Amino acid sequence: MDSSPAPAAPTEASAPPLEDCLRLLRGERDEQKLAGLLIAANVCRAGDAAAVAQVYRAVGPRFLRRLLNTGLGKVEGGKEEEREAYLRLAVTVLAGLARAPEVAADAGVVSTVPLIAEVVSKSPDLTITEECFELLSLVAIASEDGAYKFCEPGVMDMLFSQISNFPDGSRCLELSTHLLQLLVHKLRADNMSVEKLQGMASMVASLAMLFGVLHTAFKFESLHMLATLLSQKESPLHDALRSMPSAIWKSHIRGGIIDVLQNRVVSSEKLQALLLAECMMSILGENWLSEDHKILDNKNAISVDKFVLLVLQSARVEVAVLLNELAFSKYESSKSSQIDDAIIQKQRNLAILFSLMERIIKMISDASGGEGEPSQTICEKTIMQVITGLNETISLVLDFLQDAKDHGQRKGDDLLAAVRIVGSYLAEAPYACQEKTGHLLEFIFSIEGQDESSPFYSVRFMLPMLSQITTTADGCRTLVSFGGYKAVIDCLIKMTEENGMMIDDGSMFLACDTIINIMSNRKNYPIQMEPCFIHLLQALTTWAGTTDASSVVMTASSLCAMVMELTSEEFLSSCSGFDPKTLGSLSDLIVRSLRQDIPDDDSEQLNQKQIIASGYRRWADRFPSVRNVVHQHVSV
Repeated sequence: MDSSPAPAAPTEASAPPLEDCLRLLRGERDEQKLAGLLIAANVCRAGDAAAVAQVYRAVGPRFLRRLLNTGLGKVEGGKEEEREAYLRLAVTVLAGLARAPEVAADAGVVSTVPLIAEVVSKSPDLTITEECFELLSLVAIASEDGAYKFCEPGVMDMLFSQISNFPDGSRCLELSTHLLQLLVHKLRADNMSVEKLQGMASMVASLAMLFGVLHTAFKFESLHMLATLLSQKESPLHDALRSMPSAIWKSHIRGGIIDVLQNRVVSSEKLQALLLAECMMSILGENWLSEDHKILDNKNAISVDKFVLLVLQSARVEVAVLLNELAFSKYESSKSSQIDDAIIQKQRNLAILFSLMERIIKMISDASGGEGEPSQTICEKTIMQVITGLNETISLVLDFLQDAKDHGQRKGDDLLAAVRIVGSYLAEAPYACQEKTGHLLEFIFSIEGQDESSPFYSVRFMLPMLSQITTTADGCRTLVSFGGYKAVIDCLIKMTEENGMMIDDGSMFLACDTIINIMSNRKNYPIQMEPCFIHLLQALTTWAGTTDASSVVMTASSLCAMVMELTSEEFLSSCSGFDPKTLGSLSDLIVRSLRQDIPDDDSEQLNQKQIIASGYRRWADRFPSVRNVVHQHVSV
């Protein structure tokens, strides 16, 4: 800028004619433009969008950027007080111009976002800071480009590093909160560049710091925004957060969660804190809960063991309350026939808490020497306390299912979520709550999600437990007593019919193991050939036909060999629901399994091969077409 006298602050006096303002703004000399800007401030206050757009076109973004750079000291010359006046004028005029959405969305105004962020980070004058946040909010609202401009390198850090210094209840804090909320709800990580994702990650880190260190109402605002950002499923933002070089943001979130859960706050805020804990475990892995993060200058820091117990106990309390409220709303309340918004929200909250507890179950399994890396940070006493707490909560969940059974209610996402958490826990402790589970198993198999036309997920969730308890005669007898093995077969069949979707091999193996265990013990109870077994044969050949994996081929073939022992080719061919092509598929599957080259140390597959070979010898004469194919390729 030239050395002309610094402009005086605009006054509230009535604005001269617009034509005079535009003539000055179009002038060649800087002093003319500055004089025009002083008038323009009043034009903008008048609120005439057309006039504001004319002013913006007359002055142009280039001059406004130059004015900002001069005010920030990026242009040589000028006294300190002049630079401050230029800065104030530039911010005031831009904030006024941006009140017209057309101007706020213009690329020239959007391009000033990094400069305005720099003003926020450097200016000690809160009145300038207020106008900066007003301007930035208008830009964020006006266009997608405006909102995504905030994700450029350094912008988030400059903007929100100052929030913790704003007085509680101040206009600056209110405006900065509003801007953050705008960005949280407008920005979507999908299709963002890596650079912009890093900008979003910086926003998360800034919010985490505020959540961790503040003890004002903004702590809860930052909690809500963090929960919104991090609960977006499979977001590219998660990868950006995992790759952040500094781990301090994780410590801040831990500290904030501790503050919320340890203090007297309303249940809804504790639920948000627990949701945030679930998000962190989802993004960073279950062991985030048990990692030993040191929190600098946090007087409320607690040990890893106490943190794990605090989160679990808080979740258990909320689960108990929600189960009780849902049961009352559904079965006791006079409005029980209606599913209102309050009940739906309770069901969602319950699902979140169950997801958190599932992750704690996985973490404790790893810490106890299950699959995954064992944790060295949780002591044995804590592990036992967690298991005891989980056992008590699962017992409450089973009571909730018993209540549903007593009231003839078997459909609902809350019931399905209850089955899932029970299945997750019993997968690790299959004989826990044995009496309650045994009485409820038939009912559990009948439960449907709200959008299911027949039970599927309820059985699928129980497969890990079923595959373990059926290794004993008592477990098999329990399942056979009410025909539960048919539900497992039906579940397996449905898994191969998911409209071309990827078959979940893990669940398929568990279902196969369960049925194989039942078939291996059938001398203890009568099992006859039924239509479900015909469909099972077809499903197994479909599954094995999708892969060359020896584990799939051997498992499918061994179960087919067991089922074929119940029947004959003649009987199958006479059944209306049997596809004759299945005999060819069965022949191919038996040949593939018998030709497998199995290592001597793979005892499981060697045992399966023995089951296939011995079964084949017993039923080969009853399946002439299969026998003919097998004899052409292998010697049994």
